[in-house]
Amino acid sequence: MKRGVNGFRPERLTQVLDARGISQVQLAAIAGVSTGSISKWRNGLQEPQADALANLARAVNVQPSWFLRPIPEFDASVQLFRSNASALKSARALMSARHAWSKELAAEFGEFVEYPNVAFPERNFLDPNEITNEEIELAASECRQLWKLGLGPIPDVVLAIENAGGIVVREVTGVARIEGLSSWCAVNGRPFVYLSADKANGFRSRFDAAHELGHVVLHKHISPHIAQANHKEMERQAHYFAGAFLLPAETFSAEVPPMPTLDTLLALKPRWKTSVAAMQMRLAALGLIDEREQLNLWKRRSARFGGKSEPLDDQLVPEQPRLLRRAIAMMVEGGVFLRENIPDRVGLSAGDVQNLASLPEGYFAAGCGQVIDLSEIRLRRGMR
Repeated sequence: MKRGVNGFRPERLTQVLDARGISQVQLAAIAGVSTGSISKWRNGLQEPQADALANLARAVNVQPSWFLRPIPEFDASVQLFRSNASALKSARALMSARHAWSKELAAEFGEFVEYPNVAFPERNFLDPNEITNEEIELAASECRQLWKLGLGPIPDVVLAIENAGGIVVREVTGVARIEGLSSWCAVNGRPFVYLSADKANGFRSRFDAAHELGHVVLHKHISPHIAQANHKEMERQAHYFAGAFLLPAETFSAEVPPMPTLDTLLALKPRWKTSVAAMQMRLAALGLIDEREQLNLWKRRSARFGGKSEPLDDQLVPEQPRLLRRAIAMMVEGGVFLRENIPDRVGLSAGDVQNLASLPEGYFAAGCGQVIDLSEIRLRRGMR
């Protein structure tokens, strides 16, 4: 007679190992079971009994019922990482798992709230080699026009993405070498952007968000095997898009005098909310400085600033996502759920939901204040 909890999903165990960044051996020690048992559960050769499942759930801080939920086929496009090529496979797996959790949260809440309509420029490239710099400039310009952003500095890149129906998550991951990733969701047809908050630099975070937006717009239809073979070129294209989106040719070039110095770019940094390094790359892309001038600027920047940090880096607070946070707040305020019951609803810990939805510290604890936003989101009819 078969023993164990019928319906246990081995893929959930693999996912939570990735999301927690722990190994089977570490989990076995925490849960008080043998490594062999973990391996059998993970490979579908055996199902844990009820008490073992409860211990397992406590060890990884999820609800036991979470292990009984199937993992939906969320990805409608390849997951594209804004990353250092040397980043560990385990680090990518961690961020990919939490990226998937953000899609589950959005899908769960989407039964009760209406998110903004999806409004992103349509591009149907199947091969990155089809994408020219001119095409990227047009896509970035169309994005600004579609979102009515004008040609000046963008006040908040994350808010612009969310107002267009994208879902953005920003959380500390412990993975400093991967700044973010993005993909389209098959369940609700929305793009999802996941940003690392490990480097508290508002200028770089804006560029990372714009970079992921470039992937979302340009690379939606690129297949996984083509993406893998062209990763470097696709990263370059997303970089180029970010520069074109943040620094439009018409207006940015008009504000930069001939032969700009580092001090010139530092003076423009607070206005455009873009790093000196990004402005240097944009100037070169627009042909406003030649290779010799660009090299000289890089040398001077390295000599004066050193490393990757720049003056004024601490003057801009990183932009915070609002959409998932507001969805939860509206459900609570509308009486759809008691606030403390929401983590149980999705099966994750209060801390996970809090971090993925950018909620205040201790939001699910008794007595925490309300979340107030102006995001364009509303409860579905019949939920009021």
